Amino acid sequence: MKVKLFDESHELDLEKSINNFLKEKDIDLLDIKYQVAINVCGEEQIYCFSAMIIYR
Repeated sequence: MKVKLFDESHELDLEKSINNFLKEKDIDLLDIKYQVAINVCGEEQIYCFSAMIIYR
């Protein structure tokens, strides 16, 4: 069993990274864990979109 971690600042970038990984690899996909974190710094909101792919 293996894992691959992805971390992007925009959800579309995360989607693209995951799709590219799945397209390039011939894997047995077991699960995908998804998470969003939000941080407020002054007036700015900072988002972190991450995912972990569990595969064989």
